[in-house]
This record gives sequence, structure tokens and C-alpha cells, in this order.
Amino acid sequence: MPGEAFEHVRKAAGQVLPAAEYRTELYDHLRRIEGVVWKLERAQHFHEPDTPSWVAMMSGNWDRSLALMDEMRFADDLPPRAELRRLRIVEMPPTPYLQWEIVLLAARTRAGERARALHARSVRHLESRAPLPELLILDRDLMYEVLYDEIGAHVGGRRITDTRVVEGCARAVAELYADAEDMVAFHDREVAHLPPPVARRILSRPGHP
Repeated sequence: MPGEAFEHVRKAAGQVLPAAEYRTELYDHLRRIEGVVWKLERAQHFHEPDTPSWVAMMSGNWDRSLALMDEMRFADDLPPRAELRRLRIVEMPPTPYLQWEIVLLAARTRAGERARALHARSVRHLESRAPLPELLILDRDLMYEVLYDEIGAHVGGRRITDTRVVEGCARAVAELYADAEDMVAFHDREVAHLPPPVARRILSRPGHP
């Protein structure tokens, strides 16, 4: 059952890696890995101050955000030997962040990523105890629970290598992905017509400039 698989993540042993170490390790794996890489995203807001398009959106300049997005080279981010399948859980109407990300993911899908959208109502029954975890599954014995702080800033990842846990999550994500909608089609129907997002301006952690 998908719910049991995600519950096992919370109980599984894992090695917590700080953000820089996590990124180095992850990119090394992505350069070499083959097959399917699964990514599950559940939170409706992330904090991405290193992405100029996100900063422009958060600053209220939607046209600039879209222009900067057009300059991004999405194909360069894809694993060279693997297929990235991203399952994006969406609440509607979307948060400003999610509206921005859906536009971004539609562009990434056109560049070769396999992103799909699934309405949050389809996973409510799996979240009686906690929201679904943020996951990146690379192999049958390698998965990361991606970690974020209270404002949605990325702080690292928890490496999980228990094959039973990893394979269970891969099956659960694949099952949900099969019921999800192509991101370009979802964007065109649900998001393309929306007015520019109005974001609450938080460009740094509390207490930082």
C-alpha cells in the first residue's frame, strides 16, 4: 500500500547530509545512473534564492521572471543516461510558488523531463499522519528524503539505502504517477490563463538580510 510505503520512510534509518554534500553526492550519482529516477514533490512552497527567475517572481516582476526562465537550459539538467519522472502534487488554486513552478516544469517537460501533476485530493488518504515526504529515488537501494527548513529552503538530504523501503516507495510513486496528468497539459488548462502571482516577499531566512 502506498501509505505504508511512505510511513516506512519516516521510520527508516538514514544518513543526513548537509546541502553542499548532498548536492555533490547526488550529481555524481546522476551522471552515472541508468534507468528511471523518481522525484516526488509535495510542499506547495519552496525558497529558491539562487534561482533568478524565482527571485524576480517573489519581487513582483512576473514578466522578468518568465524572461529569465526562457534563458534557462533545462536539457542540461537532465541525467545523461536516465529518465527523470517527477510527480508534482498540486493544491488548487496554486500558491504563487506553485504557479511559478508549474510554468517551470512545463518548460522542463518540453525539454525532455517527464513531469506530471496530481491533485492533492488524490493523496489525502495517504496523509492521515503527515504530508507525503519529498523524495528522490535513484536505484533500488538508494533514495534521498530531501530536507527543507521552516521557510522551504533546501538544507540537505537523508540518504536511505534499505532496499525494502526504497522499492516500496518506488512502487508507490509509480502508482500515483500512473494516475497523474502530463505537466504541459495541466499547465495549459489550469495555469496558463491565471493572472501573475502575487507573492509575499520573503527572499531570505528570518533574521537575515
